Amino acid sequence: MNTIIQNILVFAALGVAVAFLIKKFFWKKNNSKKKACGSDGNNCGCS
Repeated sequence: MNTIIQNILVFAALGVAVAFLIKKFFWKKNNSKKKACGSDGNNCGCS
């Protein structure tokens, strides 16, 4: 019985870790607040 509980906990921890890594590295945020270079009038010179 203890082996079954141990396996469930191990696979649950693995699932949480994989989900965290996917969210951190592969989940792209759609940041619509980004300004184009130089559009805020400060003439940053990056064009």
